[in-house]
Amino acid sequence: MGTIGHGPAALPQPPPDLNFTISVEGVVRCKSCRYAGYVRAMDASPLPNAAALLRCRRGDGRALSVWNATGADGHFLIQADWASAPFKSKDCKVYVPRSPASGCAAAVRPAARKGAPLKFRRFVPLPGQLQARYSAGNFTFAPEEPAKC
Repeated sequence: MGTIGHGPAALPQPPPDLNFTISVEGVVRCKSCRYAGYVRAMDASPLPNAAALLRCRRGDGRALSVWNATGADGHFLIQADWASAPFKSKDCKVYVPRSPASGCAAAVRPAARKGAPLKFRRFVPLPGQLQARYSAGNFTFAPEEPAKC
């Protein structure tokens, strides 16, 4: 068994017959509007039913797109199957194209159509496979007119 990376922090290489997949998690919120689940400390509410897209592209034209939606708490988890194996995390970004709440439609972070890079968090052992779990961080929307939510 070889290693991934160099030096003392190198990770053991998974066995060659182990399926390797990726997953990405993140949160979508509305700043300032007091919807269900509003958190005063963040001045934000979770946005359920927001569509999140994992898009990976390589220079050779290979591409992968996987969608999922946020739950009631604004969290999403996108799980890509073995087709994600040829891609590196730098080939991928996560997008939340639009807010599901018409009163909170202006993209604040990341800016509209910019997408968020993936940040490695941990390996998750699953039956017959190893999954690399990444975070896309927080996606924040706000009302176009601050006084209107």
